[in-house]
Amino acid sequence: MAAVSLSKIPTLRELYKATALKAIELSKIRYQPKDDYLEKVSLYQGDITNLEVDAIVNAANTSLLGGGGVDGAIHAAAGPQLLDECRTLDGCETGSAKITKGYDLPAKHVVHAVGPIYSQCNADEKAKQLESCYKTSLQIAVQNSLKHVAFPSISTGIYGYPIEDATHVALDTARQFLDSDYGETLERVVFVVWSDKDKGVYEDLIPFYFPPADGEANA
Repeated sequence: MAAVSLSKIPTLRELYKATALKAIELSKIRYQPKDDYLEKVSLYQGDITNLEVDAIVNAANTSLLGGGGVDGAIHAAAGPQLLDECRTLDGCETGSAKITKGYDLPAKHVVHAVGPIYSQCNADEKAKQLESCYKTSLQIAVQNSLKHVAFPSISTGIYGYPIEDATHVALDTARQFLDSDYGETLERVVFVVWSDKDKGVYEDLIPFYFPPADGEANA
């Protein structure tokens, strides 16, 4: 399948204009509108391995040696050199991330983030680990002078993290990072979903964290 360039990935501004995203009451938003974030953040439904961006994030396991789901798909698309480089990294702790080249992927790099295996009795700890995944991945992108990074929905597959809870963590962490001094150098953060259900969750929750500017969309 052909690579998907950044220009083909819709921004939040485009999604609000197309009414795929709808504004919510001002009393419910968690952050104030910031106009340039509508160009900096995207939601894309499709195959993350096709994205032609500086980095895609892999929902990896602690071994970094491949697995199922997104992890397996990224390793398959990148080719055997990715596994060879991952073998040199000595694994990765839950909540952290490490970077490699992208090899046969359209993306230049892969950031391998190890999400938590969900446990309801340790939900607060798991949320902190998931937040750390997103924050560390964004920090690694900035440290390596990368301008755009695309995330899958980390830990929501076989690791069992509830999609709504995970999406709140993903969006909140991204918003806080963009609000920080580090976030100024990033040009695009893309949230990538595969299923219609996951897409619907992101569409429902994005307006809480990245509300439209005045006149950008109708409630």
